[in-house]
Amino acid sequence: MKKILPLLAAYLVLALSSFIMLRPDVVGYQVGDKVVDFKLKNVDGKLVSLADNKAAKGYIVIFTCNTCPYAQAYESRILALHQKYAPQGYPVVAINPNDPGVAPGDSFAEMQKRAKAKQYGFPYLQDETQQIAKQYGATRTPHLYVVARQGADFVVRYIGAIDDNSEDATLVKTKYLENAMTDILAGKPATVNSTKAIGCSIKWKRA
Repeated sequence: MKKILPLLAAYLVLALSSFIMLRPDVVGYQVGDKVVDFKLKNVDGKLVSLADNKAAKGYIVIFTCNTCPYAQAYESRILALHQKYAPQGYPVVAINPNDPGVAPGDSFAEMQKRAKAKQYGFPYLQDETQQIAKQYGATRTPHLYVVARQGADFVVRYIGAIDDNSEDATLVKTKYLENAMTDILAGKPATVNSTKAIGCSIKWKRA
């Protein structure tokens, strides 16, 4: 037993080290940070950036995907968020960060099919290199960020979850995102500006 324990400990250290090496650096943005703009391919084949919509006061940027059960459960709520806040200057921009090599159901072709079937009224972008997810610090699907225009920049105002019940929209008690948007639209900092994102881990590219 005394000989086995050191070997087991060494194995665990090696396994943990290998796991850590496979994980990208996802420190990401904090509330108050300026975000770097991007150009990502939409399901219609066109490139989309935050700067494209000159009338936007900001965006609800949501890292989501086709395959995660949490993302699927929140899909109708994401559609509703766009319908509610796009007319107020904060449209949804959805970004799929998953590597289709790990999750084939998140390929660009499958993204196109889902966007058409569900009638997305917002861009659904492919983060092919996963660089944008890393910049933002996204780790889950869904994981959302509200960014508000500040001069020529966009600044993070809220990070985290949509609400407190991923399983059943009818049982939601606290609508984190909507509460934050009420403050933001009133020109105030969100009272609660950060919550824990609940969802599937992003499927990162294999090393």
